[in-house]
Amino acid sequence: MIKRWIYISTVIIAAFAVWDASAADISVSANVDTSRDVYAGDNFTYQIIIDGYDQPCQADLSPMAAFKPRGAGGGNNSQTSISIVNGRTTTNVVKRYVMNYVLTAGPAGIMHIPTVTVTVNGKQYQTNEIVMTVVKPGTTDQLELEVTLSQEKCYAGQPVILTVKFYVYSNIGDYQFDMPALTNDAFYVEDNEATKQYRVNRRSREAILLTFSKVLIPKHSGDVDLGTPSVSADVAVGRARSRDSFFDDFFQSNNVQYKRFSVSAQPLKLSVLALPQQDKPNGFYGLVGRYMISASAVPTKVSVGDPITLTIKVGGEYLKPVQWPELEQISGLSENFKMPSQKSSPTVENALKVFTQTIRPANDKVTEIPSIPLVYFDVDKGQYVVAKTDPIKLEVSPTKILTTADVEGRDFTPAGREVEAVKKGISANYESPDCLQNVGFSLMAAVANPGYLFGWVIPFIVLLTSVFARTIVHKTPEQAARKRRRSAAGNAVSQLKKIQPAQLQSHPEFLAEVMKQYIGVRFDKVAGSLTADDCRQVIIFGTWDSESANQFRDIVSECEAARYASVQRRFDAATIEKVSGLIRTIDKKSKL
Repeated sequence: MIKRWIYISTVIIAAFAVWDASAADISVSANVDTSRDVYAGDNFTYQIIIDGYDQPCQADLSPMAAFKPRGAGGGNNSQTSISIVNGRTTTNVVKRYVMNYVLTAGPAGIMHIPTVTVTVNGKQYQTNEIVMTVVKPGTTDQLELEVTLSQEKCYAGQPVILTVKFYVYSNIGDYQFDMPALTNDAFYVEDNEATKQYRVNRRSREAILLTFSKVLIPKHSGDVDLGTPSVSADVAVGRARSRDSFFDDFFQSNNVQYKRFSVSAQPLKLSVLALPQQDKPNGFYGLVGRYMISASAVPTKVSVGDPITLTIKVGGEYLKPVQWPELEQISGLSENFKMPSQKSSPTVENALKVFTQTIRPANDKVTEIPSIPLVYFDVDKGQYVVAKTDPIKLEVSPTKILTTADVEGRDFTPAGREVEAVKKGISANYESPDCLQNVGFSLMAAVANPGYLFGWVIPFIVLLTSVFARTIVHKTPEQAARKRRRSAAGNAVSQLKKIQPAQLQSHPEFLAEVMKQYIGVRFDKVAGSLTADDCRQVIIFGTWDSESANQFRDIVSECEAARYASVQRRFDAATIEKVSGLIRTIDKKSKL
């Protein structure tokens, strides 16, 4: 018994010793790649490295709230080595897990990233503080930014269009807009126009113009400072030549050197007037601006209970806030017409918001569809306005009720049993078996019958004609290109699913090839000549999603770097899943 207790005690003590040793081996640190300059407003990667543990842990990021931390995934970077000495094999396992986050740099100067608390296996650890320098971009005449408002004075609730024009006179890489107006809590911000790209001639120079617009809807009255819009971009300043300049010239090396520059537009201010509280009519739901309303109905000559299609069209500068008219509350409409409770979704056609409803006259005393009001605040008149449609004249006839006499015929007179003659209606009745007819189906009779022959020969001829036309008619190159672009994402994801994680760890270039092949097909580029930075620039131009573009570029870069040298990143199934998600996001946001 004593030996058993000694054995159990020894095991428990050994287990605690192992637990203490493993706990003592755990360390947590933070790291930021400072090999590249970080500019004001840039996004950069912040890593929490956990040594001695191989699972994701919980990190308290609240001390870094000023840097807007966003999760960027993580991975198990553990390594296993085997050594054989004097015939004895020893396996060494070094556990490591890396958690990645994306932070946004503050203004230029010295930036302090505070310590973060990380909970590992129930125990809390502190990362180290990171001190880094945030660089201020330079100025250049190769970039130009114009930001304008559709008006400098408006009313609360009135949509104002903010238009951005970014002129580029040189080759650029990464770029990032800083629009204080779009993050100002004084506005509701809505999308108005997707990013468009043009080649223009400006001030006797060729330039690329990127333009887009947003809708700002002020929430409250007062003078609002919208700040100074700016954009920073990596502008090409030269080429980095290798030791053998002959090969640089012969192969036209793409070792372009970039430097960050910034350009600002004029500061923006907006004066917002308050809506008057007096004389506010019933039915006003916040519509402010310039609007008009019209209505039409088809048909206008009906009987009681017949359907009438009522179409209401509303025009204005900004149609999103326009709501369905309250037809049930219009006098003369709800009493004299029956309307379904369900309403179809409105559509936008030719800059008009179109509402369609089916109504039915309830009696023959109806002579018109009454006016339909639209209540809004007219910014030109500075007062509330009730716009109305013109009444629509109707001719409504009473519904005729059919009787038995109408069905049988008013001149019905019973005739003899053998033959019964009817002048009007339906009244003939036959009781003898003579009225029966054999309607049995015969295949041979059907083939010979002209009616059946016409019924099956014509569709057969149409089928043969369509097959022949489809066989000889080829798709145009434009149609084929559109089909390739539409199927690019699906094909890329299918190829990714075929890559085995074990294979990917030793050959990460397979992943990079699939990614570049997708960009080449989706955006009509030559995949073999694309670099990681090229992929990023193409994605930004096509989707305006800089975050997805940065992640795409980083993965391609790491895959290509791992081909020639070992890197810390571990390529596994999570990497494949992340790339698949990026491809789906890019394909969904693509404007092509």
